[in-house]
Amino acid sequence: MAKQMGVLPLMFSLAFMLPGVAAHALNLLEEKKLLNLQNVEWNPQRNALNCLSHNSRMKKGATILEMMNRDYCYGKMVDSNKKLQKDLKLDELQVQSLQSHIRKAVSGNIEDDSNTQIPLTSGIKLQTLNYIVTMELGGRNMTVIVDTGSDLTWIQCRPCRSCYNQKEPLYNPSTSSSYQMVLCNSSTCQSLLFATGYSGACSSDPTMACNYVVSYGDGSYTQGELGQERLRLGGIPVEHFVFGCGRNNKGLFGGVSGLMGLGRSSISLVSQSSSVFGGVFSYCLPSTQNGASGSLVLGENFSVYKNLTPIYYTRMIPNPQLSNFYFLNLTGISVGGINLRAPSLGKGRILIDSGTVITRLIPSIYKALKAEFLKQFSGFPSAPGFSILDTCFNLSAYQEVNIPTIRMYFEGAAELDVDVTGIFYFVKIDASQVCLALASLSYEDEIGIIANYQQKNQRIIYDTKQSKLGIASEACSFP
Repeated sequence: MAKQMGVLPLMFSLAFMLPGVAAHALNLLEEKKLLNLQNVEWNPQRNALNCLSHNSRMKKGATILEMMNRDYCYGKMVDSNKKLQKDLKLDELQVQSLQSHIRKAVSGNIEDDSNTQIPLTSGIKLQTLNYIVTMELGGRNMTVIVDTGSDLTWIQCRPCRSCYNQKEPLYNPSTSSSYQMVLCNSSTCQSLLFATGYSGACSSDPTMACNYVVSYGDGSYTQGELGQERLRLGGIPVEHFVFGCGRNNKGLFGGVSGLMGLGRSSISLVSQSSSVFGGVFSYCLPSTQNGASGSLVLGENFSVYKNLTPIYYTRMIPNPQLSNFYFLNLTGISVGGINLRAPSLGKGRILIDSGTVITRLIPSIYKALKAEFLKQFSGFPSAPGFSILDTCFNLSAYQEVNIPTIRMYFEGAAELDVDVTGIFYFVKIDASQVCLALASLSYEDEIGIIANYQQKNQRIIYDTKQSKLGIASEACSFP
């Protein structure tokens, strides 16, 4: 039986790198990264007290908030294999929900779901491997999940009819002098349909509060009313910030106070704070190792980035039916420096999202990637598939292995060189079941998703005013 290995950061180095070489020349060699299997990431020792982090700083008009992995911070220790299996199943449910929403929107069949108790709307999973920051709302610190696939920011509020357990005290609007109720007859209430798929539920009295409902593909949901409050991000105020005051909340939110919506609709934090931060934000998602932290930067200030490679941009692809999501044009993928050949490459959009866990590719592209990866990563014993992951290995007999690089290329000069921590998913910490951390969608006409597992140790810059996205490699750290 293989010896169980310690939980330390993954150590890696490039076997070789050919900067500035043209793509056709890269095909002559296989690029690999060295992965030390004695040090794996998974099964973190959680310490919730260490994660109620209020670290932030300001620099030249930008706010920098510390980001941490939510799964490290909250929840009791459980059997890691069963937990990972459940996590990936929930991730798959959320992706299916998102694909359904996209199909309806593109076909023009998106509807007001007000007549259902918990309508199914766009939103990204909240179960695991998500990232958290601390914001100040009404003078109280709130730890929230960061999600670019959601628009409405919400927190649990007192009095609460049904709330999950959270580490911080519930927000109480009745004790805040700066809280204001959003009315049913307001334009803000009317904007809910586009942002959440649910129009603000109102009684016959237009002076009543605007109610909201947001539900997620894994069955989680939040219900309550819209309010306005003074928000502070790293000490910088955003006045009259509209948020959801949740009175009935259910789900696997893992002890946080709520969620920060960084989508593109008028009700998202990005839009509401555009006069302060210019509609620009960026993040560097840390790995899941113990104590690792990254940063969420609000505002455009390149001097606060610690990128190791130049920032290159690609345009955000407009989509009138789904304008609250971030779409890019994926033009190519290489494995070990070898460019994949797939008819659909360069012909379709792909969604980038901070809340989905595992990257999904359409079947023809995934098939080509899997075949090339297996060709280059040959001679290793196979292991059973795990949930949505079908390409797995038993590497328990090895101290280190060379694994092929994976790069994604986008319209323009932007490319994402997947960090070594985002190529393999360690199901078992003794490396007896290690899987390629990408999965296939069911159909060719679905929309691919670049998920957070492949975004680790990258600086991802969202410029909503110029409708462009920047990418650069960065070793995530705070400050």
